[in-house]
Amino acid sequence: MKAFVLAAGFGTRLRPFTHRIPKPLIPVLNLPALLYTFALLKDAGITDIICNIHHHADDVRESVASFGIEGLAISFSEETTILGTGGGLKKCEQLFDDEDFLLINSDIITDIDFSAFIRHHKLSGLPGTLALYETPEAMAIGCIGIENGQVKDFRNMRNTGLKSSLIYTGTALLSPKIFRYLNEDFSSIVDTGFTGLIDHGGLGAFRHSGSWMDIGTPEDYLDANNGKGMLPERLTRRVRDAIGIEPHRIAADAWIASGARVIRSVIGSRCMVSRNAVVENSVLLPGAVVAEGECLLNSIRDRENTLQTIP
Repeated sequence: MKAFVLAAGFGTRLRPFTHRIPKPLIPVLNLPALLYTFALLKDAGITDIICNIHHHADDVRESVASFGIEGLAISFSEETTILGTGGGLKKCEQLFDDEDFLLINSDIITDIDFSAFIRHHKLSGLPGTLALYETPEAMAIGCIGIENGQVKDFRNMRNTGLKSSLIYTGTALLSPKIFRYLNEDFSSIVDTGFTGLIDHGGLGAFRHSGSWMDIGTPEDYLDANNGKGMLPERLTRRVRDAIGIEPHRIAADAWIASGARVIRSVIGSRCMVSRNAVVENSVLLPGAVVAEGECLLNSIRDRENTLQTIP
């Protein structure tokens, strides 16, 4: 089975940090978000990966190559003009064979059991299955309409009136049949492919009950690193076992001066925390500096920018 990883977006909600770092490379516990996806795919025996890229495309290529993950065949589809989730997949139609494939967003951190997901999908006999996650925030995020165990609507865009406490995780198992409903130009896979499958064969639902985090906003990004959404130990182990790299809070080449205090924070590569400084519930991206005596709280900082969030 092949996997298609969506990694072409601009990461607008994480600006200004994504001006310099493409969203798939934004680190979570000092590991690029994209590597969590690759690790779980490898753990499930999915080694043939197609990754679409656009924003800072060369940086994504170079970063993936620098980690030298063994056992994965990763190819890139560069979009000179961004095509969205639907158009980006349609562009790669010829790279897929007649088998079902897995689609996954690169900006999520999750411990979805892909092997269990695949078994569920195959038993359903449907041309597509979405992995869903239950949350009390479903109405605000965008709930999925479910009827008779199948996906029928998204945010009530089809006017079904169906509601649930489930959201789409950004992970799907799809038949090549979906290509019939995709557009070649900029488009959303929800509006085209998923809707097409709902009307022609059905779209199944797989409930994921483990960990799932979207790192798309500053608040969610901090939460994934430091808060209630922190990585569970089982996910850390799976990543380490699959790619030989373990998520960690303090980069080996970071410098923390005498008298400085680091509390529930992540310190990135080449960062400096000066004397008597305090860094609490924050993330320092590579190269960030905290001045002597400074107190940094609930913040994300890179070399040039600091963004404080409301906890």
